[in-house]
Amino acid sequence: MRSPLRPFTRRGLLTGTLGSAALLATAGALGGCGTKGAQQTEAGCKSDDLSATEKKLAFSNWPQYIDVDEKDESKRPTVNEFITRTGIQVTYTEDINDNNEFFGKVQNQLAACQPTGRDLMVLTDWMASRMIRLGWLQKLDKSKLPNVEANLLPSLRNVSFDSDRQFSVPWQSGLAGLAYNAKVTKEIRTVDDLLTRSDLKGKVTALSEMRDTMGLLLQSNGHDPSNFTTAQFDDALAKLKRAVDSGQIRKFTGNDYSQDLNKGDIAACICWSGDVIQLGFDNENVKFVMPESGAMLWSDNMLVPNKATHKGNAEELINYYYEPAVAAKLVAYVNYICPVKGAQAEMEKIDPDLAENPLIFPDEEMLSKTKGFMALDEKQERDYEAKFQKVIGA
Repeated sequence: MRSPLRPFTRRGLLTGTLGSAALLATAGALGGCGTKGAQQTEAGCKSDDLSATEKKLAFSNWPQYIDVDEKDESKRPTVNEFITRTGIQVTYTEDINDNNEFFGKVQNQLAACQPTGRDLMVLTDWMASRMIRLGWLQKLDKSKLPNVEANLLPSLRNVSFDSDRQFSVPWQSGLAGLAYNAKVTKEIRTVDDLLTRSDLKGKVTALSEMRDTMGLLLQSNGHDPSNFTTAQFDDALAKLKRAVDSGQIRKFTGNDYSQDLNKGDIAACICWSGDVIQLGFDNENVKFVMPESGAMLWSDNMLVPNKATHKGNAEELINYYYEPAVAAKLVAYVNYICPVKGAQAEMEKIDPDLAENPLIFPDEEMLSKTKGFMALDEKQERDYEAKFQKVIGA
């Protein structure tokens, strides 16, 4: 069953907890996070797995990122089904509100090869990349993940930050693209439409998430956001600056653009697909656009941190969520791109309309027009973020 429009979306919370200036300050403070003292190796930070004797699991996730029972929101049907089936008791905690904020919670323990009290956590691509770079994650045993091996979408199998998915498995995915309100403006098709069309001047917002906004601009210039040079980044940033300086872009936002778009207070924006799906349930004038140059594809990923003592149990849960029927139950509530092959057929039994929604089940042609953002090293992450924040006025 379709869920009602929720006041916050998981993707929006990426920038909802910390303002842009705070994020920049956090990024600066983390500039030394890859120093020798923080870096760990598989040989130097060994973890013991007690799954055979301890049937439990601590799972950290974002708010409103799991299915709930309509009659009792304290119940999570897919989690409860897993507990009943396996006997593994799951402590499910919604304690990830922002990638950088969560990093701050766990960095001291992970840098010192100490347990965080978590066996499984869900973080966005770029933060997963940082964790891998620092050696803070346990390598997954693919022999225990047959459903993942069989059902993970091909477009998500190999990513720049984790080739062959040795450390990460997507929980949900989504798109960054364009949206407009057809009640107040005509159709938009390209990023250049958004940034230059005179009838949209002052009626446009863009995302304060650097990777999504800059990824789209890189694509609009004919560059590959998964493999670009500093000169190409600077060229795309100059294009963004012109739109800011001219007054074309009103402001940069987290997901708080949603209500402005819904009411027609803005005409068009750079957006996240999950928001537009939810707005579209009640407002047929809100339209998502896959830019002609392509869209950005991102994932939130299940990760097992170092010193987690129930890795086997975590792998059993990861494998469980890659059963198509289970994946369909989850995505019927959260409304993001489902990373599991076969879930679309199962969704037909739950909600045929959602099964036909290309923002939840995109076809291969649509996915072929998407890119992920290039994995950055520490210096690139710091430098690119600083340049971007300067342009958006943070």
